[in-house]
Amino acid sequence: MSIPFSNTHYRIPQGFGNLLEGLTREILREQPENIPAFAAAYFENLLEKREKTNFDPAEWGAKLDDRFYNNHAFKDQEPPVKCELVQAMSSTTMKKEGASASTLESEEEKEKEETAALKIQSAFRGHMAREEVKKMKDKQNGEETK
Repeated sequence: MSIPFSNTHYRIPQGFGNLLEGLTREILREQPENIPAFAAAYFENLLEKREKTNFDPAEWGAKLDDRFYNNHAFKDQEPPVKCELVQAMSSTTMKKEGASASTLESEEEKEKEETAALKIQSAFRGHMAREEVKKMKDKQNGEETK
């Protein structure tokens, strides 16, 4: 008795998918009549380029995939950190101005207030625009019924 389904999962070697994507893209562009011969010529050309330039598209694609799939930056919940140069410049300017921790906190509060005000203003403008559109639609409906 045979088992129709299996739990076996085959893994595609790194870079192989990228090679096949490139081949597929060229086949769709060129529309060759003999696809196996075209694929052989494509891979021969790719090998020649790799030997001349030391650039391996399979390796490059594997690195891209690895960078994409193993990027765990989304798991970090910390706010983005400013670059060191910007932090150094801001700290030196703060020292020059004689700023203390309280002024830093007040600047952060001002920034939060500004963003909150901006959100409120944009919501109000959206409300006013919707009201205006509603009035225009009512006028058009009134003209059409006459």
